[in-house]
Amino acid sequence: MSGNLLHRPSILRRPDGIGGALPALTLIALFFVVPVLALLLRSVTEPVPGLHNYATLFGDGTYARVFFNTFLVATVVTAVTVVVAFPVAWMLAIMPPALGSIVFGIIILSMWTNLLTRTYAWMVLLQRTGVINRTLMDIGLISEPLPLINNLTGVTIGMVYIMLPFMILPLVGTLRAIDPMTLRAAALCGASPFDAFRRILLPLSLPGIAAGGLMVFVMSLGYFVTPTLLGGISNMMLAAMIAQMIQSLLNWGLGSAAAFILLLVTMALYALQLRLVGARRMTGGI
Repeated sequence: MSGNLLHRPSILRRPDGIGGALPALTLIALFFVVPVLALLLRSVTEPVPGLHNYATLFGDGTYARVFFNTFLVATVVTAVTVVVAFPVAWMLAIMPPALGSIVFGIIILSMWTNLLTRTYAWMVLLQRTGVINRTLMDIGLISEPLPLINNLTGVTIGMVYIMLPFMILPLVGTLRAIDPMTLRAAALCGASPFDAFRRILLPLSLPGIAAGGLMVFVMSLGYFVTPTLLGGISNMMLAAMIAQMIQSLLNWGLGSAAAFILLLVTMALYALQLRLVGARRMTGGI
């Protein structure tokens, strides 16, 4: 009887072919493909059919400055985040597991704190009469308050703090996978610590840097709250411009065009990252 049950067709058998992926494809179509197509349709039909919205975005100096500022902020934030996150990730990778779990939990806990609360906290710390400026003046390092808010400096500090966990997490996994004997062998062969870092540790950690860097860069491109509060109008980024176009000016066509351009850039960066990391893996990391 058990043999008959094994050969009997079951209604619980996993469907083959496209039938098994149909629920997932339906959700993707409803929540991604349809909204993107609606966005694209609005960008070329409102207020009149044509590509005038894209021509306005690329031809107007004001919009071009917003695009430049967006990519500048995202690039600076990504670079600073990599520099700050790498030693933290390396520390987590080599420290004892018990202590590493505590530090790791603190990093994760910072991600659960409300974003708006953290941004307002940085506004208090960075203002001219804030803790940072007052401390620097009290110890005699500066004679007058530094401009740390409503500029690129404030945006970079606030966003790097928020983005650090997203860079540390993939880096820790990559660094823990590196065999410590590789670095010991380099030291035995006469390599200095800097040479071991430059020629061994850094190349082997590039997949983690690429994954975290792409995540941070893409998230920075579309960030709204932190750049708006810490950067001000003079440092407006694309997300704030899209919100102003749609909420204040009711210009859905221009806002949709800007959002669609941002989506295309994000997808292009993701494809480039997959291509570079894939090519690196195929060549053995050389």
